[in-house]
Amino acid sequence: MLEVPGLKYICDYISAAEQCQLLDTIDRQVWSTELKRRVQHYGYKYNYQKRSVESSLYLGDLPDWLLSIAKQLYTDKLTESLPDQVIINEYEPGQGIAAHIDCVPCFGETIISLSLGSVCVMDFTHSQTKQKIPILLLPGSLLILQKQARYEWQHGIALRKKDKYKGKEFVRTRRISLTFRKVLGITARNEVQLL
Repeated sequence: MLEVPGLKYICDYISAAEQCQLLDTIDRQVWSTELKRRVQHYGYKYNYQKRSVESSLYLGDLPDWLLSIAKQLYTDKLTESLPDQVIINEYEPGQGIAAHIDCVPCFGETIISLSLGSVCVMDFTHSQTKQKIPILLLPGSLLILQKQARYEWQHGIALRKKDKYKGKEFVRTRRISLTFRKVLGITARNEVQLL
């Protein structure tokens, strides 16, 4: 049982064949290189400098191949509303992401991440107590952040090429994550900012 309240983990949410097909589709899209890792934005572009979502950066509806996953997440009752924003991150061995809480004013109560490719360890750190809990993410698995996991625990991936988890060592290869979120209402200034 996971020790982070509000965190759900589903192993094998999609099959190996579905993973291969999804990776093939992703690799036919255009990657942004604005960060140290490559990313793709769908629905809305997230502004990393302002830590905000702006109506001017609306990219259009999710493409069918992402919309079908978003609808399945909603049908499976894993989220209270249909996701309308997806960020796809590529992590090569040695790459990671700083511990963070997804923008609270920008996105809804549920953050969902689908893992493809490599195994990796994601660390959850409580914002107040600094308690750290590692979670092993397997290819095809789904991670759902709600309640305390969404609002009180930071999540991040250390910059390393190998992970140790419960006495076992895992060598990283290329990993792709798809993060599904619901954008909250845009303010009169056409902007939602992280306060």
